[in-house]
Amino acid sequence: MRSGVIAQKVGMMRVFTDAGEHVPATVLRLANCQVIAHRTKDKDGYVALQLGAGTRKANNVGKAERGRFAAAKVEPKRKLAEFRVGENELIPVGAEITADHFLVGQYVDVTGTSIGKGYAGPMKRWNFGGLRASHGVSISHRSHGSTGGRQDPGKTFKNKKMAGHLGVERVTTLNLKVVMTDVERGLVYVEGAVPGHKGGWIMLRDAVKKAPPKELPLPGKFRLPDAAAAPAAAAAEAAATPAAGEGA
Repeated sequence: MRSGVIAQKVGMMRVFTDAGEHVPATVLRLANCQVIAHRTKDKDGYVALQLGAGTRKANNVGKAERGRFAAAKVEPKRKLAEFRVGENELIPVGAEITADHFLVGQYVDVTGTSIGKGYAGPMKRWNFGGLRASHGVSISHRSHGSTGGRQDPGKTFKNKKMAGHLGVERVTTLNLKVVMTDVERGLVYVEGAVPGHKGGWIMLRDAVKKAPPKELPLPGKFRLPDAAAAPAAAAAEAAATPAAGEGA
């Protein structure tokens, strides 16, 4: 089980296929999505990755939070989330997950907060049919009608579908197809609509109800920070450089 990512919804566009057909797609941007901490079985009782995305001013972050980001050697993040992973799918702390973490053609599950629509009636909120347009019904054509019995049960049960607040709920859309990825700009194009408004934060993960592609990268595609990548680059350069006096 691989880690998901935190992305930001940019908006919608259409992508043209080789056959000339256009596919509606939602653009998701990986806004500097980095690993903040590990959750281990010995210490926390479960295995997970804590990710952070976006940026915040250090002055707007509490002292304890600044210490946590300083320990991971990353800048303060605006959005945090945890993703359960297997013990072999842990990504190093400080690594930045890139857009090619997902493959074109694979299916993903998207979780976000739906757009708030305020107070809504039962027809808009629950897709009720409404009352009759004539034959004694006046004024209350879009109402929900009766909400319960008379003496028995003598009350309206909880969770009855009625008019009320609509939206601003956690919504997960399953089995959306990845249409295209842009590694340089950190963009993932997903077919169809995604819950939430422009600029909202989205959780993107491998589809649970679809088999993953065989060539899926494990534990994922990521970019190590410069401080960690420098020793590895220096070692590779030293190995490629001939020793003194060699070849003379």
